Amino acid sequence: MSSKSDWALILGASSGFGGAAAVELAKTGFNIFGVHLDRKATMPLVEEVMQKIQATGRQAIFFNINAADEEKRGEALDKMKADMGAEGTIRVLMHSLAFGSLKMYVAANTADEVDKAKMEMTLDVMANSLVYWTQDLLRRQMMKHGGRIFAMTSSGGTRVWPNYGPVSAAKAALESHIRQLALELAPQGITANSIRAGVTDTPALRKIPGNDKMVAVAQERNPSRRLTTPEDIAKFMALMTDARAQWVTGNVIGVDGGEDIVG
Repeated sequence: MSSKSDWALILGASSGFGGAAAVELAKTGFNIFGVHLDRKATMPLVEEVMQKIQATGRQAIFFNINAADEEKRGEALDKMKADMGAEGTIRVLMHSLAFGSLKMYVAANTADEVDKAKMEMTLDVMANSLVYWTQDLLRRQMMKHGGRIFAMTSSGGTRVWPNYGPVSAAKAALESHIRQLALELAPQGITANSIRAGVTDTPALRKIPGNDKMVAVAQERNPSRRLTTPEDIAKFMALMTDARAQWVTGNVIGVDGGEDIVG
């Protein structure tokens, strides 16, 4: 059980996995810090998530910033530390940032190939930023024993799909970062796990070329004949915040209704 001084920090909180997790964790008793990057057109989605959190009686404090910007990250964390007070603690850090290049490595037209800047941006946002947020949280002593770190990965961490190369590389790196954090943070009683969701209809999925085929294949192979939902993931995360899950760390955990086991 969480207390009124417990907070969850969601990176990518405005929609998809992050939005669902923010709402579910609020129902579980967490106050929510949300980090997102949205323009005016998508701000109603952010406001809807915040309203659902507030309806549970918990606080919702959101930051519309680039999560990969070092200066903005520091400013946001300083504000969070002040807002949660001396008794507050970040018990959950969820990394659900989905912003990267969907270009091929090698193409007939070089304009269709990923370049160095886009490759590095994808790795920085979708993988490396997890390490930097974790470092800054610990330097400020905002996460302590019992903390949980979750990172959203996908089958792309081990499998290939046209145009998915840079994101696939980022997912593989993200899983590696989680393993390293699990090793280094175990003495502090902080766990770190990757969550490998099944194919889920999110704004990020819709940006992938050929996503309609991915959806059709997933619906066919999943034993339940349906896609994974963001709420499926959110409910699992809420379970994992229980103190009885303390020994679970360093894993890639499939939350997909058995989709990945079907050949």
